[in-house]
Amino acid sequence: MDTKLDPSRDDLPLMANTSHILVKHYVLDLDVDFESQIIEGTIVLFFESGKKQSGSTKEPCRSESNEACRFRMPEPCHSPVTDTRTFSSKTRSNDFTICGKGEKDTSGKDGNHDNREQASGISSSKYCCDTGNHGSEDFLLVLDCCDLSVLKVEEVDVAAVPDRWREQLDYYARCSQAPGCGELLFDTDTWSLQIRKTGAQTATDFPHAIRIRYSTKPQGRSVTWTSDQSGRPCVYTMGSPINNRALFPCQEPPVAMSTWQATVRAAASFVVLMSGENSAKPTQLREGCSSWHYYVTMPMPASTFTIAVGSWTEMKPETCSSNDLAAERSLSPSEADFRYVGICGHMEYPCRFQNPSATIQEIIPHRVFAPLCLKGACQETLLQLVPPCLSAAHRVLGTHPFSRLDILIVPGNFPSLGMASPHIIFLSQSVLTGNSHLCGTRLCHEVAHAWFGLAIGARDWTEEWLSEGFATHLEDVFWAKAQQLDPHEAQEQQELKACLRWCRLQDEVRNSPEEMQVLRPNKEKTGHVSDSGSSVVKHGLNPEKVFMQVHYLKGYFLLRFLAQRLGDDTYFAFLRKFVHTFHGQLILSQDFLQMLLENIPEEKRLELSVENIFRDWLESSGIPQPLQRERQAGAECGLARQVSVEVEKWIRMNRRPRKRKRRETEEVFEKLLPDQLVLLLEHLLEQKTLNPRTLQSLERAYRLTQQDAEVRHRWCELIIKHKYTKAYKDVERFLQEDQAMGIYLYGELMVSEDSRQQQVARRCFELTKEQMDRSSAQVVAEMLF
Repeated sequence: MDTKLDPSRDDLPLMANTSHILVKHYVLDLDVDFESQIIEGTIVLFFESGKKQSGSTKEPCRSESNEACRFRMPEPCHSPVTDTRTFSSKTRSNDFTICGKGEKDTSGKDGNHDNREQASGISSSKYCCDTGNHGSEDFLLVLDCCDLSVLKVEEVDVAAVPDRWREQLDYYARCSQAPGCGELLFDTDTWSLQIRKTGAQTATDFPHAIRIRYSTKPQGRSVTWTSDQSGRPCVYTMGSPINNRALFPCQEPPVAMSTWQATVRAAASFVVLMSGENSAKPTQLREGCSSWHYYVTMPMPASTFTIAVGSWTEMKPETCSSNDLAAERSLSPSEADFRYVGICGHMEYPCRFQNPSATIQEIIPHRVFAPLCLKGACQETLLQLVPPCLSAAHRVLGTHPFSRLDILIVPGNFPSLGMASPHIIFLSQSVLTGNSHLCGTRLCHEVAHAWFGLAIGARDWTEEWLSEGFATHLEDVFWAKAQQLDPHEAQEQQELKACLRWCRLQDEVRNSPEEMQVLRPNKEKTGHVSDSGSSVVKHGLNPEKVFMQVHYLKGYFLLRFLAQRLGDDTYFAFLRKFVHTFHGQLILSQDFLQMLLENIPEEKRLELSVENIFRDWLESSGIPQPLQRERQAGAECGLARQVSVEVEKWIRMNRRPRKRKRRETEEVFEKLLPDQLVLLLEHLLEQKTLNPRTLQSLERAYRLTQQDAEVRHRWCELIIKHKYTKAYKDVERFLQEDQAMGIYLYGELMVSEDSRQQQVARRCFELTKEQMDRSSAQVVAEMLF
């Protein structure tokens, strides 16, 4: 594909100077106003100093004019502090800093302070400065920030932090409400908020707590204001490419691991869900207004913070099942090795891996929320799947990293099938249709992220496979155990899934830029940052990246390859050991691969090495050679062979003339599993022509319009390819109700150059574009116009 990539447009800058200073805790105090579509309030940041770079934590600035750096001297403030634990990463190239212009709010209607020269957010402005130590300049705090109106920044007086976590949360809450003791100078540009205190020349001299008063903007890219399936207003974070910097000023680089607590006020008719250890209940403040409070004590990147406010209803099963109880059970010998003892390798926090009762808790407490109109669908599918999926995950990986879980069915404009955050999972409404298969597999995928993606995170966000590859591989294993399949059935279903993913990977490689097919694009520079800690995420802003599956698929096939080399028992025993070693920490690819190879017996290693895996799997585009050889040599599994037989029947039927001989026998079609149906339709898509009679019989034989979204998506592809006008209504329904999966179909409708199909595409886009996710709308608009 000839797609041109533009780094200045496609790469996401991470501006925070985390090598100099780190946020250790956030306290948010916010009001949600649906009338103005604004979230406003304050955020208090508590800091700990990072590792000093080149003997100094200064970030000095030379100005071209004295006027530009004329700052007001704030009131004095004495700030004793404890716990100056260091947390830094290795650094490389130089960075630039920008002097602030003053302490007043100089924002225009768009809330940006007058610093237009900083349009790219990376290059220096006219107030650029070098990183040398000139002995008199003030230290500059840089936070990731955009689409926010920052109104005021002030220092907060702090005292020593208690050691016990409950006391810490209490202390943070009280301190965050203390009066300010001096305003600080600040300025904003496209991607950052810069703050300084006159006379504070190093990170150590900088205030140890600051309060920022700000408000979001209705079009801010971190949250989506929309309506739920019942037509009621709601707002939620949807996993934006820019993460949370348009929700609150923060340090976005993964190395900035922090805890948080948040108080959120909204009208009493709304429910506030959030990443938090506690199952919050509302506190009535006054008539018509309620307050919700959440907190976490496990340090995680600020990008994992999630909030959803809406008229959600908690869905409860009609009858209580024994599966709903978080039971304790004795461990089989093959599973007992996940109960390791010893000190964890992460920074200090109340860790469940050290809690004996947590290690044997198969099913953590959980709640399911959705708009009331989806109550029936949730009770039929989702509610009964949560306990077995949580239990299956525990049997495979051991201790649940998080103490509880909320699951929310998000509005129809959600751009993917699911998203996992600490203590909360978002699922698309598309998983509720058809039978339980798609819902179960997607739930298993998101549950797997509790271990890979959250408890263990990538130190460099370009190594997305460390999250998505693992979750994709584990979803099959979890789902087989949740269904209580015997080993042969589990193997057959997993082989069938591998066959489908192989088809998808080949298609993705054919239709995506080579540069975006590489799982470790920074190669030997992976994990490196500038002297200040700033960096960029390659292709992080490319709207097409959201819809790409390469990191999922190539990561999955690599892990499958390694599991086959070791044998499942050995591989999953190792994986439990790896989880215990690295939970609560950030990793790079080599951390996983080196530990894995150390645990492989010599006779099974053959030519495996970290370097070879980098070369063959992680640092090259296209199909990895070991995978190519495996798929060429592999035989079809039994379930795939059954599909091949059915395909032949449909091809024969399609060739028959309209008027058949009376003695000619009717074809008898076998009942197929959902994944078999997907594979059947994939094969039929390869046929040059299918006549309307065949397509009508196909829909009736398998009731395709009542199947899950994966099956219906392939059915819509067949409709479009063969211009089956009678079923265009099925395509229109899919584009409107399954927005998480419909983007590809817009392209198919347009590329056909059929005027009627193009009308279908444009009509559906007009109906949905106002509610559609921004990245999705941008991609579709480029297809249509």
